[in-house]
Amino acid sequence: MLYTCPMHPEVKRESPGKCPKCGMDLVPTEHPPRKHHHTMHMEEMKRKAIVSTVLTIPVVLYSKNIQNLLRFSMPEFPGSEWITPILSAIVFFYGGTFFLKGMAEELRLKKPGMMTLIGIAIWVAFIYSLSTLLLGGMEFFWELATLIVVMLWGHWIEMRSVLGASRAVEELAKLMPTKANLLKDGEIVEVHVSELKPGDIVLVKPGEKIPADGIVIEGLTHMNEAMLTGESKPVPKGVGDRVIGGAINMEGSIKVKVEKTGEETYLSQVLKLVKEAQESKTKLQDMADRVAFYLTVIAIVVGSLAFLVWLYLKGDLQFAVERAVTVMVIACPHALGLAIPLVVAISTSYSAKNGILVRNRLALETMKYVDTVVFDKTGTLTEGKFGVSEVVAVGISEKELLRLTAGVEERSEHVIARAIVEEAREKGVSFPEVKNFRAVPGKGVVAEAEGKEVAVGTSLLMEELKAEKETKILNRVKEFESYGKTVVLVAINRKLTGAIALSDKIRRESYEAVSELKRLGKRVVMITGDSEEVASYVARELGIDEFFARVLPHQKAQKVKELQSKGRKVAMVGDGINDAPALAQADVGIAIGSGTDVAIESAGIILVKDDPRDVVRVVRLSSITVRKMFQNLFWATSYNLFAIPLAAGIGYRWGILLPPAVGALLMSLSTLIVSVNALLMRRSLE
Repeated sequence: MLYTCPMHPEVKRESPGKCPKCGMDLVPTEHPPRKHHHTMHMEEMKRKAIVSTVLTIPVVLYSKNIQNLLRFSMPEFPGSEWITPILSAIVFFYGGTFFLKGMAEELRLKKPGMMTLIGIAIWVAFIYSLSTLLLGGMEFFWELATLIVVMLWGHWIEMRSVLGASRAVEELAKLMPTKANLLKDGEIVEVHVSELKPGDIVLVKPGEKIPADGIVIEGLTHMNEAMLTGESKPVPKGVGDRVIGGAINMEGSIKVKVEKTGEETYLSQVLKLVKEAQESKTKLQDMADRVAFYLTVIAIVVGSLAFLVWLYLKGDLQFAVERAVTVMVIACPHALGLAIPLVVAISTSYSAKNGILVRNRLALETMKYVDTVVFDKTGTLTEGKFGVSEVVAVGISEKELLRLTAGVEERSEHVIARAIVEEAREKGVSFPEVKNFRAVPGKGVVAEAEGKEVAVGTSLLMEELKAEKETKILNRVKEFESYGKTVVLVAINRKLTGAIALSDKIRRESYEAVSELKRLGKRVVMITGDSEEVASYVARELGIDEFFARVLPHQKAQKVKELQSKGRKVAMVGDGINDAPALAQADVGIAIGSGTDVAIESAGIILVKDDPRDVVRVVRLSSITVRKMFQNLFWATSYNLFAIPLAAGIGYRWGILLPPAVGALLMSLSTLIVSVNALLMRRSLE
């Protein structure tokens, strides 16, 4: 069994112990840590900080150094001289052992870091102060106690920041209801959702949550999926539509056939993906880890040199120890340990709640540097279904032509007829009463509507009926056909009156998506298996920079490779099925329109909604995330450039010295700045 840290999931051990990064107890990976594990540890840290703070107050007040500095005195009584060493020892063993255990774990793993620096600092301070009780000299107890207090509070602030960001994802798990109305033998039985299995039929009433992923088999309603996919508008659902467990049924009662339960549900897969993303490492995280290691080595070396130099120059053991301790405290890579994980926790939780699932953190980081976005056409930029794209009419309005045509085609089962009828219904037109309907095989249909003969079909049908030609319409038909569109002609009373062009309809959202990507400086490329004419039309319509037509599914990866060979950083956007090789070949693979099926191994980023504008959101999310990472790395390390020399005593000649407690305060301040900067990220993402 493996054990991991709730705060740092990338830490894995084969046995229980403490996390080398934060000191939290490791928990079994087979039983995902629940919220109370996090909260209990944070409460324990807060308790240690409060108790240590209370004990440190009399330590400071009874310290002779503080009394001499501030020129005051405290009441003395028999044994009062032992208040400072005894209470300091309690603070050391009660609050300080947390850091000593962390140091032991880091040294055992041969990865010295934050805990090692703090552990060495408080251990040296404690041993030295104890020696002054026997050998004499200036005690160091108040500095020891205040150092531990500041470090405990700093650690608690860090834990609150990370856990607060991670909690947003944990809230997703609460969306699932605990009960379901199971239809069994004609009766409604209330059961726990864990008892549901694929094939079960459940009744969902207005206001209730969908208990499991499934398909509507009866009823009409609207769903609130805002907390699941980020879709702000209610989503209409009817027979045959899929629903997601956790979505809220807003209107009528519906019956749902359960398809997925347990770990197969959408929510479970989302939580799994978020966990994978937070466990995966990025280049910036690796950089932060390396910097933290080198900073630890530098701190130990500089601290040791400061001790030796000052001991030689001043011959004052207490002063030399103070300089060494301050160097190690101020260089503590506490903020570095928080800089990247906190940003990742916020970005992954935000994206998961807005229908953007990040499988691999490196993909999100790389997206910032992508200069070419490649879209698969069908089902991505287009709807992937046949639909009406243009209506041309002469002598009557386009709406009237569509109304009469749809009335005639309503009786036909042909795919073209269904597309025309659906378009008319979307326009809200009423269909005329139709008489004497007859189909002309391979050519079209003819019927009587409102006393007029309406013929819908090919040019062969028009020739057969000897319909009067209309030059304007015939010219437009040639134009439509040059785009690779399917065109049906409409004749009323044997006169060519209009034409309806059909094609795979371009999504309305695609126009905005392509426009925004180009505005952000990205080159937009399209790959399709369609003809040159169709590809050319879609590319012109959307303003796409380059396209590849007649590309077979297995050849798409080769096209991506060709773009990469020209030095381009490529993101491939596809449906995740036949585009899998291309998604894997690209620098960043983005699967779009996956619905509730989020388990797409070939994609680094998965978009839940069929909305290409989410690709723009990914670009912006990546840019903000990487920027915040760099900012945090700067704040976490830059202060060391002046703080370490000051801590070592370089300003002693001018009366500038940093006591250990002030050093701890500066270090905690850098941690606080990193936390606040990361939390401000939410404002940028809105």
